[in-house]
Amino acid sequence: MAPGKDDSGLPARRAALALINGVTLQAKLLTEMLPRAVQHLVPADRARAQRLATETLRVLNRADRVLGPYIKRRPQEIAHNILRLAVWEMCADGAAPHGVVNAAVSLAQEHPDCARQSGLVNAVLRNIARDKPDWAALAVPTLPRWLRKPLVDDYGKEAVAAMEAVFAADPPLDLTPKSGDAAALAETLGGAVMPNGSVRLIEAGQVSSRPGFEAGDWWVQDAAASYPVLALAPRPGERILDMCAAPGGKTMQLAAAGAEVTALDISDRRMARVSENLARTGLVADLVIADALEWQPGAPFDAILLDAPCSATGTIRRHPDLPYAKDGSDFPGLFALQERLIDRSLTLLKPGGRLVFCTCSLLIDEGEEQLRDALARHPGLSVDAGAVALPGIQPDWIGPEGGLRLRPDYWAEMGGMDGFFIAVLQKPA
Repeated sequence: MAPGKDDSGLPARRAALALINGVTLQAKLLTEMLPRAVQHLVPADRARAQRLATETLRVLNRADRVLGPYIKRRPQEIAHNILRLAVWEMCADGAAPHGVVNAAVSLAQEHPDCARQSGLVNAVLRNIARDKPDWAALAVPTLPRWLRKPLVDDYGKEAVAAMEAVFAADPPLDLTPKSGDAAALAETLGGAVMPNGSVRLIEAGQVSSRPGFEAGDWWVQDAAASYPVLALAPRPGERILDMCAAPGGKTMQLAAAGAEVTALDISDRRMARVSENLARTGLVADLVIADALEWQPGAPFDAILLDAPCSATGTIRRHPDLPYAKDGSDFPGLFALQERLIDRSLTLLKPGGRLVFCTCSLLIDEGEEQLRDALARHPGLSVDAGAVALPGIQPDWIGPEGGLRLRPDYWAEMGGMDGFFIAVLQKPA
């Protein structure tokens, strides 16, 4: 909402509150809830509801710092989320205070669980509007302890604080050009060419309205997420398996390079997105919906890209709901699944073939440790460290075993990147 604009309509705020409640009270991810939560809204309100929820979740504990002096005891949970949403709108988004206060009171009155606290909501927000807290001077929001502690153990406090600073900022939008001509796409869209060949837009706007979207000239893909395919270096005509393919960004990269791509994923719903993206871009891949641990191809592959299911902790800058919807209890199961997928992928690979193992995770257990364990389990397996020495990569981002560690605070001055671990493994000939 533009600064000073008064919007007395409630649909977008109501949907945003439902999304925030789903994350903080029911441990659901936004991606799980969004389709149903916003399906009844007009497109503009859908976009606004998603933005309200996402940005409020990005700064939850900063909002709580603002609320602290005005609340003697923690309010009812839904009322608390109403206050957090309103604080973000007033203090960070420049919304007209009287409109925000009136909407927040209405939301409280609509909920039987917190209707009695509508007076508290009104009083607290009016006092905040009067005092005008200095939002920019507040400390950078920190990650919940369940995640912050293991990251500090892995990287140290200074590095984690640098990551949190990136998480607190609205991320730019990265595009991968189908033609590979980043300069031309950047000129068309007013973006910047990144070292990896992505085009970065600071002001994203409505993606589908951008020139070239309908024509399939590009797709949305974080710059860090493009590096696994760059490390694989697909060649025209190679038979390549994208083992956990959805939503399809890497599948399209492989297909655009001229490879014969098989895209495999267990989720038919997520594979529908891959199909839609391929159709829009005019690229071709063989789509297979199956369990990667059980599916058997007709012949082994020249190369395999395994973007394994993981904690997704590297994507928090784009998914700030994740630290509040998860608690780490699923980590051991993910670690075990990654091991099984690595072992399985090696059986589907030709002798002398190459496997790219990657995860969009910041956890060492889902990266460096998996690489060390895989080398120990498979004598003769080697790591091609030179394959990850790519444009934009600093030498100290490559570990002693030859894996590439990408962190959100890398390229911070350009808007950061998602966290990833990438290793290129060579199967014995």
